[in-house]
Amino acid sequence: MKKVLLTVALVATLTTTFAQEVSSRAKAMRIMKFARPEYQVKDIKVLVDTMTVYALNEQVVYPFGKWNSIEQYITDGQLRWDREVGYKHYLDSMHVSVNTLKRLDGSEIDVFRSISTGLMEILAAHITDPEVSFVNGPHPGMTKADVFNVFFDTYPTSYTQDITVLKVVSGAHEVEQVYTFKGQRLRLIEVRSRYKYY
Repeated sequence: MKKVLLTVALVATLTTTFAQEVSSRAKAMRIMKFARPEYQVKDIKVLVDTMTVYALNEQVVYPFGKWNSIEQYITDGQLRWDREVGYKHYLDSMHVSVNTLKRLDGSEIDVFRSISTGLMEILAAHITDPEVSFVNGPHPGMTKADVFNVFFDTYPTSYTQDITVLKVVSGAHEVEQVYTFKGQRLRLIEVRSRYKYY
């Protein structure tokens, strides 16, 4: 009798897990048709509370816009940044010169000016300050609906109800933007880069 009950419980667990996986993929495929065309979304994956959007738009690589110098970004942005210049390890094998821009709340952006592109490139960012925003609008403090409206046209809100992390990844996986929600508000934006700009 114990073996029968154990077998039934195992089958029920596997069936439930498979059904959840199918529904997550179905949800991802359905929401993909609501993606804004300018982001050139190629795939979407939903895993538990995380939605990952794979987009070809260059905004993913240049979330703060394209700037010819770090000074230009600081001056035109009209935000007060504390600036530190030093060297940091990047991709575990590169020791690169990095400008770290910091805000009083602990927000910071690691940037450098690339020799190959001639632009300010982002190595990493950790943003909690509502005054710091991406060029396409997202900033901490926004509602979850407003953040999703940046990347999607009208869509069923039930598709994003359980999502607490939205990742927007560049086509070759070299740069990703990570939006972390607490309740219905955006609390943190991170940028992670693995692209060798040098």
